[in-house]
Amino acid sequence: MAKIYQFFRDLIGLARVYQWYKNLVILLPLFFHRKIFDIASIETIIMGLLVLCLISSVNYIINDSVDAKKDRLHPEKKRRPIASGRIKIWQAAIFASMIFAIAIFISSKMSNYFTLCAVMLFVLTQLYTFWLKNVPFADILMISTNFVLRAASGVFLINAAISPWLVLCPFFLALFLAVAKRDANVKLLGKNAAKFRPILKYYSAPITNALMIVTTTCLIMSYALYAFLNYERQLTLLLTLPFAFYIIFRYLYLVYSGSDIPADPHKAIKDWHLIIGVLLWGASTFIALYYYKIIAIIL
Repeated sequence: MAKIYQFFRDLIGLARVYQWYKNLVILLPLFFHRKIFDIASIETIIMGLLVLCLISSVNYIINDSVDAKKDRLHPEKKRRPIASGRIKIWQAAIFASMIFAIAIFISSKMSNYFTLCAVMLFVLTQLYTFWLKNVPFADILMISTNFVLRAASGVFLINAAISPWLVLCPFFLALFLAVAKRDANVKLLGKNAAKFRPILKYYSAPITNALMIVTTTCLIMSYALYAFLNYERQLTLLLTLPFAFYIIFRYLYLVYSGSDIPADPHKAIKDWHLIIGVLLWGASTFIALYYYKIIAIIL
């Protein structure tokens, strides 16, 4: 019984459920297109989120299968189910096939454009796994592009128009996080960084510092311009700028203070400064976008 429990626990670990938070980007169109009170849109987005999560798990399983030998040399990755030998490659292949089949079946019942986004997300991730993750700068650009696909898929599900800001902001946010992760990995692994991941030899401290400046500037400017040019909502999104900037500055502090959070962004939940910043940004954004409903309820 204990072995069966451990086996299913390893399958969940193999699917990297803790990484599913990245797919929450699909919720942005629902929020920014002011449809969070539309039950039909919510149900559709939730199903879309499930599909993206399943596709992500398939991608992680394939990636872990390909990188098993390298992961065995990594101080933390060697504990992963495939690298440790607890899950065999053929078992992982069967599990991935089942998940992929379920994801495609669900997406086939939804928007054709959403299905296209889901398939593209899978294909581009495989392109990253087998080639682009070893190509400097193309690797982080591909990661950012996948975030845009997640956001775009949400737009198609609710039949809304694609805003250039909904493309630029997720792209630069993902690029910012990807560069921060490269910088943190180089610092944490030190001289052995290239042994664990060859691509890291191209990301020296001067390069990552320069990239951090560029990505931070682009992220701040894209969000600020979106808030400023949002005329139809009477510039209320300007109220969210201090909170958005605080989140960015706090993350920059974590990057340059040697925190391990940039190397594993899912650990950000342990940083109360970030959590409070995100909650305040979320609350201020909700007020900025839905103030008319709030006033209607009060009056």
